Amino acid sequence: MNISEATAKRIIELCNDKHISINKLASLSGITQSTVNSIVNGGSKNPQLKTILKICYGIEIPLYEFFKSPVFQNIDIDI
Repeated sequence: MNISEATAKRIIELCNDKHISINKLASLSGITQSTVNSIVNGGSKNPQLKTILKICYGIEIPLYEFFKSPVFQNIDIDI
């Protein structure tokens, strides 16, 4: 799994945990639904940390909690 796939999976996990839709997440985070959809659907190969931080603010978790997930273990690094 690469970083963009792990990020997408984590966003979906958090939405499920918080019982919110991608649309609601976008609204809470102050970012467009198309941006969140692009990350979740794999269109965004390099999601910006600033966008992830906005998502964290929207669902009221600290940034470190976003990355504190097993999905970020054993990430394939494409250099």
